[in-house]
Amino acid sequence: MSSSANKGPISQFMEKHYLHFNAAAVVDAAKGYETHLMEGGKMLISLAGAMSTAELGKSLAEMIRQGKVDIISCTGANLEEDIMNLVAHSHYKRVPNYRDLTPQDEWDLLEDGFNRVTDTCIPEEEAFRRLQKHIYELWKDADSKGERYLPHEFMYKMLNSGVLKQYYEIDPANSWMLAAAEKNLPIICPGWEDSTMGNIFFLCN
Repeated sequence: MSSSANKGPISQFMEKHYLHFNAAAVVDAAKGYETHLMEGGKMLISLAGAMSTAELGKSLAEMIRQGKVDIISCTGANLEEDIMNLVAHSHYKRVPNYRDLTPQDEWDLLEDGFNRVTDTCIPEEEAFRRLQKHIYELWKDADSKGERYLPHEFMYKMLNSGVLKQYYEIDPANSWMLAAAEKNLPIICPGWEDSTMGNIFFLCN
C-alpha cells in the first residue's frame, strides 16, 4: 500500500476524514481494491440503476484506461445511456422537483419528447433516434451476413466506426463506453431487452 503522501487529493481527503462507520468501510474497500490489483488480481465492476445518466463515465472511463477494470456486468440501459450522454448532453433536461410530478406533468414531458430517468430527462430525438439510425444499419448488415454479436459488441462497432463523432457534446474522455470500446473490454449485459435499443432491436426482428 503506497503512503498517503503519494496519493491524490481525494484519497488524502478520505484517509483524513473518513474515519468511522460506513465512511471508514469505503476507505477499507478502496485499499482492498488497490491491494487486489497490485497482487495481479482482476476486477469486475457491476453497474445498475441510472449510473450512466448520472455521468459515472467521468470517473469510470479513466479507471478503464488505467487498466483497473477487466470486465463489466451492466444493464442494457447503462450501455446506451453513456452513449446518449455523449451525443445529446446539451439537450438533457433536469427536473429537480421530480418527486412532486403529477401524472399530467409526466405526460407533458413525454409529449415534449423527454424520457425521464429520476431527475433527468433524456431527449427522444437527439439521443434515442440518433443512435437508432446508426445501430439499425449495423444490425441489418449483421443479419444479412448471418453474423451474431453481443449487445456491447454492436455498441463498440458503432463507436469505433466514428459515425457518432459528428454529434459529440461532451469530452469523449468522459465516456466509459468509448474507453471500454478502445480496450475491447468484455461486458456481460443481462436484461438487454429492458433497454430502449434492445426494444428497438426486438421490434425490428
